[in-house]
Amino acid sequence: MLKKVTLQTKILTLVLTLILFITLLLTSINAIIEMEQTEENIGNRALHVATAVSFMPSIREAFELEDPSIFIQPFMESLKKEIGAEFIVIGNKDSIRYSHPDPNKIGKKMVGGDNDLALINGSYYMSKAVGTLGPSLRGKAPIFNESGEIIGIVSVGFMMDDVKTIIFNRIIKISGLALFVILIGAIGSVLLARSIRKDTLGLEPQQIAALYRERSAVLHSIRDGIVAIDQSGHITTMNENAKKVIGIEEDVRYKKIEEILPTLKMYDVLKTGKIERDMEMVVGNRVAIVNKTPIIENDTVVGVVATFRDKTEIQEMLNTLSEVRQYSEDLRAQTHEYKNKLYVLSGLLQLGNYKEAIELIQLESSLYHDQTKVLLEDIHNHTVQAILLGKIGKASEKKVTLHIDENTSIQEIPKHIDMAKLITILGNLLDNAIEAVGDVEEKKVSFFATDEGHDIIFEVADSGRGIKEQDLPYIFKRGYSTKKEKERGYGLSLVKEVVEDLRGTVEVVNQKDGGAIFTVYIPKKIMQERIA
Repeated sequence: MLKKVTLQTKILTLVLTLILFITLLLTSINAIIEMEQTEENIGNRALHVATAVSFMPSIREAFELEDPSIFIQPFMESLKKEIGAEFIVIGNKDSIRYSHPDPNKIGKKMVGGDNDLALINGSYYMSKAVGTLGPSLRGKAPIFNESGEIIGIVSVGFMMDDVKTIIFNRIIKISGLALFVILIGAIGSVLLARSIRKDTLGLEPQQIAALYRERSAVLHSIRDGIVAIDQSGHITTMNENAKKVIGIEEDVRYKKIEEILPTLKMYDVLKTGKIERDMEMVVGNRVAIVNKTPIIENDTVVGVVATFRDKTEIQEMLNTLSEVRQYSEDLRAQTHEYKNKLYVLSGLLQLGNYKEAIELIQLESSLYHDQTKVLLEDIHNHTVQAILLGKIGKASEKKVTLHIDENTSIQEIPKHIDMAKLITILGNLLDNAIEAVGDVEEKKVSFFATDEGHDIIFEVADSGRGIKEQDLPYIFKRGYSTKKEKERGYGLSLVKEVVEDLRGTVEVVNQKDGGAIFTVYIPKKIMQERIA
């Protein structure tokens, strides 16, 4: 349920709750302080007035009159109006009133029970008590005669209801300010939420999280290397394949692109904002095909994404496709060869030359039996069978004998040696061998394979002229060929690359009587070794 709440609602709720809590807390604290200060201020005011009245000479002299209230009552009523007090009561040492807002209470004893500190101890103080007018806040002061004896008391009071009204009015003002702060906070929350939503392109947090997970999965699943930089040239993203091509393992985010990949020239796209496609560049120590695309926001280039793939991998893919096509053509050639023989057989039968037809059938049967006995009975891998059948047809077209050694024996090929790798290895070795015997009298190519032991062994021998000693160290080098022709020198280099990728080895030696022997060793348990 919480996931369905929008980011704007979450921010608005959180900020408003926080502001409301803080505002109420501060308002409450301020109200308490205001209440205490107001009571203290009014109490001090009552005490100051009471103290001032107690020191008036006219009040002391009035105490010597037969009826002090005749002077004191009107004077205190007048003073009460000037200072805004609720009452100013003066009593003698027995708490008998000489003044009171209600004249009927003059001559009666003061109530409240809070006069002892002034009449007995001579103290000046504030107190709260319930008098004839109700609860009040009072200031008490003793009256001394010229001899220093306590002869009376002054009580100046403000009603508690009036004090509370003053406090309430002040709290109302504070609350108004608090409501204004809450309103400003609400407006700010809405603006903040909208700003964040704009920065996140209107996406909710759960959508951003889902995009991040998908982005990570995509980056790790793509075989191309991917690098992204921001407007200042700092790396923001680099996937594992990019690190593999470059040859690094550490995290390079927020580093300058020129520190890691100075040859990638991503600043050019930052400046121009133009897409660059299929550029051949050196990335790390490898030649790669690079595509660079600008990241544009509000018509401004804010970053660049570059993707690159090792050119060697692309070349291997193209060569594998070429081998598959060659494999298909070889099978087509074999079909064509047998069609020709069938046409001859049909003609002999139509002409009534049954003896010659039978001899042709027996000859082809013998050749087929010799060629396919080992192929079908001792080689149990369909890919190897298909490759050899195709090459037998090709060899037949070129008047070359492709002999499969009778000791050949292959069971199931391990899964890590897939069809494309077998086509690359066997196809190139057999093609080279067939080509090597093209200009010699005895045109013979031999094939041997076995899976005894820990390795699978393929051996291809030819009756050609062999390989010159000075050429032996270079025959597996890419682009090197003993034929002075362009676009050659890739077959054996591909064989070596594929074999080494399978953790195997390939060897070549010259035979004493002419020709060369290529031997390939491939471990059966390469996957287990890699995992270990």
